[in-house]
Amino acid sequence: MVTQITKGIKISVSTNFEGTYFKNYKLHYAFSYEITIENHSKDSVQLLSRHWEIFDSLNDLETVDGEGVIGKKPVLKPGETHTYSSGCLLSSPHGGMRGWFTMVNFTTTKNFRVIVPGFRLNAPYALN
Repeated sequence: MVTQITKGIKISVSTNFEGTYFKNYKLHYAFSYEITIENHSKDSVQLLSRHWEIFDSLNDLETVDGEGVIGKKPVLKPGETHTYSSGCLLSSPHGGMRGWFTMVNFTTTKNFRVIVPGFRLNAPYALN
């Protein structure tokens, strides 16, 4: 598990290899990840959007931007936590993700970025 705190918002990420499958005559490696967002600040905040950079060992890079996470824009009061699970496909057994969430602080009405620490996606059988 990796963690990072930005402006009082703690992000924790854990990952899991889910297996392989063929899609469009190509082998894909499926990974899931669980992200926990904890509000350690004194202000209420809301997650507005996400930005992901997804890369694999074949040097493929995919950038994904979108509103909220899994269709939600959670509001977190001080001390509250929000956890969600998602996943991605890679064309190789090794890769990783990094990114950020754009959030708004309800006290200051200002948007700010919360860094999601980079995390690895590795198929366990492919490691030496």
